[in-house]
Amino acid sequence: MHISVLKEEAIEGLNIKDGLIYVDCTLGYAGHSGEILKKNKKGWLYAFDQDKEAIEYSKDKLSSIGNNFEIIQSNFVNLKEELEKRGIKKVDGILFDLGVSSPQLDNKERGFSYHQDARLDMRMDKSNPISAYEVVNNYKESDLITIFYKYGEEKYSKSIARKIIEYRKNKPIETTLELVEKIKSGVSEQYKRETHPAKRVFQAIRIEVNKELEVFEKALKDSIDILNVGGRICVITFHSLEDRICKDIFRKNSEVNKVFKGLPTIPYEYLPRLKIISKTLPSNEEVNLNNRARSATLRIAEKIKE
Repeated sequence: MHISVLKEEAIEGLNIKDGLIYVDCTLGYAGHSGEILKKNKKGWLYAFDQDKEAIEYSKDKLSSIGNNFEIIQSNFVNLKEELEKRGIKKVDGILFDLGVSSPQLDNKERGFSYHQDARLDMRMDKSNPISAYEVVNNYKESDLITIFYKYGEEKYSKSIARKIIEYRKNKPIETTLELVEKIKSGVSEQYKRETHPAKRVFQAIRIEVNKELEVFEKALKDSIDILNVGGRICVITFHSLEDRICKDIFRKNSEVNKVFKGLPTIPYEYLPRLKIISKTLPSNEEVNLNNRARSATLRIAEKIKE
């Protein structure tokens, strides 16, 4: 069962006005999309997802609420292009929920989980030619070190990569639990007691397979371009790398020229494009109900100038 994190806060933050156009860049199992549709009966919702299983489920769920929506089977990196194909150049609110949905994690065949044994995969889009298997078995040692450190912030990146390279000289690493064993052999006993030693490496491989950071950065910048003045962008991130990208892009687009800082009014032509609305963390109650919420951050910005 998938529980959307910070759902009420994100929907409230979108400040939905009935009759306008909203985009859910990360449909998943329609937790957020369903709520948008309930509040936007006269408008339109476009929702993006690559996962056929999620799309089939969500189509039925959304159809029970209304028919004023379209699900676009595409990576949200194609946000601008896909909307333009449909004659849409401007929208009034955009939502990103960057968490991997629970059904993807819980379906062991998808190869996302380090708790269940399955073939190494981790593709959000099953047509992607690069899976976790290719990354683990074909990438050079130096590339693995870089990925584990950059995308997983893993302090044992070098020793884990070395263990993987040594092992695959004899046979490929084919399953998730095989990989977990190699990771465990590259870390200290104390580290194993502190955390699951595979957590950061699995995150790093998933990000590499799906090019998550590059995709998100482009899509967030495109979102600012296509947003109408007065519209809002809500972004829910689940690790520091995504959150840093969001924070930096929001900050760069909301900075006031130093000359005008402290003045009661700023000439329109010198206004930044965005105004930061809020940063929200999940409540203790939500974290207790849903452990996956513990690392979530919701950032909201409003467009104030083209």
